[in-house]
Amino acid sequence: MIAIAGVSKTYGTGMQAIPALQDIHLAIAPGEFVCLLGPSGCGKSSLLNIVAGFVKADAGQVLLDGKAVTKPGPDRGMVFQEYALFPWMTVEENVAFGLEIRGARPQDITPRVGSLLRSLGLAEFRKRYPKDLSGGLRQRVAIARIMALNPPVMLMDEPFGALDALTRRTLQDEMLRIWDASRKSVLFVTHSIEEALYLGTRVVVMTFRPGRIKRDIHIELPRPRNTSGRAFNELKREIEVLVMDEQARYSEAERLGRPG
Repeated sequence: MIAIAGVSKTYGTGMQAIPALQDIHLAIAPGEFVCLLGPSGCGKSSLLNIVAGFVKADAGQVLLDGKAVTKPGPDRGMVFQEYALFPWMTVEENVAFGLEIRGARPQDITPRVGSLLRSLGLAEFRKRYPKDLSGGLRQRVAIARIMALNPPVMLMDEPFGALDALTRRTLQDEMLRIWDASRKSVLFVTHSIEEALYLGTRVVVMTFRPGRIKRDIHIELPRPRNTSGRAFNELKREIEVLVMDEQARYSEAERLGRPG
């Protein structure tokens, strides 16, 4: 259980202060797939980094199963948009790295890594280096590396944002397959309304700075979800109105040169 209680965050001081988050309250139950959605500057990534323990909140706290989050930990796995792979390591070495750091035995690491590489379609690339892989394959490696550690919570910061549409949908389906099999709690940041609706059990729409929760929508569409279906697109239009209203505030702030 993730409990975000009254979290606020401001960057800078005085006239340069930029309020990123204000009084965020959000509870994520075990096994939920929650997508954070909103315009640039709404604090989505800041909130994710606070949950990860990379950034400290100015007020409020994050609890994981009742324990305060004060730093990064093995109970939370983070997948970044930039892949964050070690370029000098092969695919299988990247995936095995976290297990080795934890002190796992080689006889336990080898089958675990092999199983993940097969399930994510990476077995034939196990001896390749990241520079030899496409963006989609690199992101599969990044996901495999986190899955190897088997954290109960996965935090994902626009992991498919830089990919082409076809690769993006393929990895979305792969992510759903992994989530359905493991039922980990997922907190997923995205700019895409369609992606949030396709993946999430809930879509949390955030306001422009300071980021607050505007709407928390439970998505009850059956899976697999038909992105061209009537129910999907009616909900997409409803959320689009919420997001575009905040996007307009962002554009106005940019025009006036105001931080928030």
